[in-house]
Amino acid sequence: MALAAKVRNMSINFGRALGIHEQALGFRAQRAEVLANNIANADTPNYKARDLDFASVLAEQSNRMQRGGVSLNRTDSRHIPAEGISSGEAELPYRTPFHASLDQNSVDLQIEQSNYAENSVQFQASFTFLNSKFKGLTAALRGE
Repeated sequence: MALAAKVRNMSINFGRALGIHEQALGFRAQRAEVLANNIANADTPNYKARDLDFASVLAEQSNRMQRGGVSLNRTDSRHIPAEGISSGEAELPYRTPFHASLDQNSVDLQIEQSNYAENSVQFQASFTFLNSKFKGLTAALRGE
């Protein structure tokens, strides 16, 4: 009976258990959307290719965790609470093209496809890592 009481009082901190890998998976999914959008607009005149930089997003997440998130005050009870709202979302910078095109489109299809494939492999690696973490947590909860 004492063991059951101890188990009920223990809580799992998923943030500590999963680390940055949860955010990395979200970043990879978001980057896949951006790269797919670039590929879809490869023939659109004046379209400017965009991309996300993993290092800057990681640094931003690290800074946000150190600051403890965003704190907003409600000055009126009729205001909508700001729970779940994240400020300072990752910037979506334009990619600098290697060569100019006649229609001012900055998408290089081969680079976009290469980046998409690399991002896909990194997404799968993050997913596999998180899956193994969850299997480990499940095994720990079962007492295996």
